[in-house]
Amino acid sequence: MFLKFSRLFSLPFLFICTLTFQSLNSKASPTYLYRDCQNTNTATFSSNSSYKTNLNILLSSLESNSTTVTTGFYNYSVGNEASNTVYGHFLCRGHVSSDTCKTCVATAGSDLNQNCSSAKVAITFYDLCLLRYSNESIVSTPDFSPIIVATNTSNITIERDKFIELVRETMNHIKGEAARGTDKKFATKQAKFTDSDTLYTLAQCTPDLSTDDCNSCLLTCINALDTGRQGATTMLTSCNVRFEIYPFYNSTATIAPAPAPVALSTPTASTNTSALPPTMKSKAGDKGISTITLVAIVISMAVSAAFLNILCYCLFRNKKEDTAVLEDKSAVDEITNVQSLQYDLRTIKTATNNFSIENKIGKGGFGDVYKGALSNGQEVAVKRLSKGSGQGAEQFKNEVVLVAKLQHRNLVRLLGFCLERKEKILIYEYVPNKSLDQLLFDPGRRRQLDWSRRYMIIEGIARGILYLHEDSRLKIIHRDLKPSNVLLDADMNPKVSDFGMARIFGVDQSLGNTNRIVGTFGYISPEYAMHGHFSVKSDVYSFGVLILEIISGHKNSHFQQSDRAEDLLSYAWKLWKKDVPLELVDETIRDSYPRNEVRSCIQIGLLCVQEDPDKRPTMASVVLMLNSFSVTLALPKKPAFFAPTRTRTELSFPIMGLESDKSTSKSMTISVNDVSITELHPR
Repeated sequence: MFLKFSRLFSLPFLFICTLTFQSLNSKASPTYLYRDCQNTNTATFSSNSSYKTNLNILLSSLESNSTTVTTGFYNYSVGNEASNTVYGHFLCRGHVSSDTCKTCVATAGSDLNQNCSSAKVAITFYDLCLLRYSNESIVSTPDFSPIIVATNTSNITIERDKFIELVRETMNHIKGEAARGTDKKFATKQAKFTDSDTLYTLAQCTPDLSTDDCNSCLLTCINALDTGRQGATTMLTSCNVRFEIYPFYNSTATIAPAPAPVALSTPTASTNTSALPPTMKSKAGDKGISTITLVAIVISMAVSAAFLNILCYCLFRNKKEDTAVLEDKSAVDEITNVQSLQYDLRTIKTATNNFSIENKIGKGGFGDVYKGALSNGQEVAVKRLSKGSGQGAEQFKNEVVLVAKLQHRNLVRLLGFCLERKEKILIYEYVPNKSLDQLLFDPGRRRQLDWSRRYMIIEGIARGILYLHEDSRLKIIHRDLKPSNVLLDADMNPKVSDFGMARIFGVDQSLGNTNRIVGTFGYISPEYAMHGHFSVKSDVYSFGVLILEIISGHKNSHFQQSDRAEDLLSYAWKLWKKDVPLELVDETIRDSYPRNEVRSCIQIGLLCVQEDPDKRPTMASVVLMLNSFSVTLALPKKPAFFAPTRTRTELSFPIMGLESDKSTSKSMTISVNDVSITELHPR
């Protein structure tokens, strides 16, 4: 039952408040939650190795620095040789004292020394801190796994929908506040639920994360919260969030919180885990406590209870706080005006050798792309937009400035523009490994894409699109997500390109012609193709096609695998219904991939391409599904089939401006399934 503060002075609550007060003003003991020791053939060491010596030095250094850092975070490395260097850091919860932090770090270090004695890569979670080490650098590298979820055992029973909305609203507010932090990416916020009930929230990232990475990490945490409970927390390697209906941190955020009753789940069922501390219980029947000691305890409890009641009374008289989500103002000063982005045409011509054919590296629906080098040596990609945009010069400039402020590790960065002599040119960062389609659909080159790289690409694309949909300054719907618009950097990290092009070039334009829907055959969602209705779910559909293409190594529009499946989606669906989805996997990686992970990705892909847009998940849900093995995936419904078969009725209608792989298509044939199908649920 939801705890009403009108019951503040009841004896049971006084007792709980007393214990809470005492725990807020004493050194709290850390409670173990979860650990992961990566004992593989290539990630182990012997007890007399240099790595072991360096690890001992590292753990000692982490403990000794836990009382000196003000951010609750410390990163360190030991070793001169690459094979023996060990990297590590700790993160204490943002509300704990330095003494509590030291105790937790020391406990965590001892835990790993004892339980991960030969693992070169390990992490352990406690309720008050985490500690990790690795044989590779982990600084400034976001890590969104594992997901540890703990929930209060009590549900919200009063105005549940209102409470859930308040939790989401407040969490999204402190997400941005924490992400914009510098020395300490940590934020807390209180919000009034009713006149007598207050919501307390907290968000924290490791301070080495960028604003974008912290935002993405916290969003993953928030999406995993059970907001219908009286309290819950989610912990990832790089961030954590928590909410409760009681003050689990104090106003100065220095002391450990009182524990709440929770139930804990972790992504690995076989891993030994324990719950957060249970509610404290009275032990009046225990022996061994003298009368004098008992009297002293009772007196101290009474005094503490009285003080806490005064404190609580003052806190609960605060006026209702404004819980509106504030506009994200980060990066406002990064791009101050149009002039800072504008290049003259002479500079661009020099950089591209006057747009020579030798410098041409691509062609898209919005124009040709050239490789160039600026006078300072910086390599750039220059997109020369097709003529015919209906935008004026000022509108074009304004749209470029807006899109240039969208910055994420999985988006290609827009560096500037040129607007001169009827030329409209965009200057992007140059990405050396070109586009995904050039590797994925080349029978020889796609061997470079093992499963780990393919999974990294899928996950990176998802994060980039999620940023556009929910975390960016603008709400951007890409509308042309496909492999040729996913570029790969030197480390094969994906970067989505051509986002915001509908804004820059003019809404509903392609190839310089007005009134055309932006999109490419095989990736455009049916509701967009047939009715011109686009939404974030249109991008989700395109992303689902991408997942299935990345797994199979085949292009959706050019797929020919069976006389009974004319496109990739229908083939994947037939395999799914037969409970043999792994037959979809590209033969070049069939000998080396984790079956459960690949099967989950196929299932996510099919969920994304469902015919009903409302049934498709959001990109936030997709990111969560890709990063948590504990999330139960829904069973997909049939995808939207485009290829006609003998059992389907053909429906033809004009589709303006759709790209195909070789030429622009002015119409296409859409098939509508009029046959009753029994849904088969795979085991």
